Amino acid sequence: MILADDAVVVREGLARLLTELGLDVVGKVGTAEDLMRLVKAGPPDVAVIDIRMPPTHSSEGLVAAQHIHRDHPGVATMVLSQYVEFDYARRLMTDTAERVGYLLKDRIADVAEFVAALRHVAAGGVVVEPTLVEEMLSAPPARTALAPLTPREREVLALVAQGKTDRGIAAQLFLTRKTVESHVRSILGKLDLPYGPGENRRVHAVLTFLGQR
Repeated sequence: MILADDAVVVREGLARLLTELGLDVVGKVGTAEDLMRLVKAGPPDVAVIDIRMPPTHSSEGLVAAQHIHRDHPGVATMVLSQYVEFDYARRLMTDTAERVGYLLKDRIADVAEFVAALRHVAAGGVVVEPTLVEEMLSAPPARTALAPLTPREREVLALVAQGKTDRGIAAQLFLTRKTVESHVRSILGKLDLPYGPGENRRVHAVLTFLGQR
C-alpha cells in the first residue's frame, strides 16, 4: 500500500495505524508526482490518496487516481477528501468501474471500518462516502434512474454503495441474508445494467446510484 498526503502528521499517523493492523505500507509520499513515480516503480495493491495535494491543492489527487486506473488497472485507489465534493466523486467513479473508493478523511477515525473499505476496493469493489449516499437517497425517486426500485431496494443499494456485504446489510437492516440476496437480485434485474461474463453488475448498480443526480 502507498499513502499519498501532503500533511505529514496524517500520512505518518495513518501509516502507523495500518501497520499495527497488519497492512503493509510500502511507500509514503506528499505529492501526486511522487505517488505516480512510486506506482510506476512497483504497483501496490492499494493507493490511499488525498484529493488535494501540491502544487495547487485542488484536484491533483483525483487526477493521479484517474491516471493510476488508466495505466495500472490492477491498483485499487481510495481517494480521501476533507469535504463531500459530488462532482469529484462522480468523475472518479464514472471513469472507473471497480477498485475505487471515495471517503471523507473523518472516516479514518473508525480504523476497523476504514480497513474494511480498503480491503473491499482491493478486492475489486466500489466504496462511496456515506454522506454522499444519504444525499443521493434524498433525491426524489421519480426523477432518478432508481425510480423502478422500492424504498427498501433503494436502502439496500445505498448500503451496497458503502461497500457493505450482503451479511453486513442483513445485520444493519435486521433482515435475513436470504432476503437481502433477493433484494439485490431484484435491484440488478430492474436497473439497465451491462450484462456479460466480464461485467460486475453489482458495481454497475453502484455507479448507477451515484449517477442519479
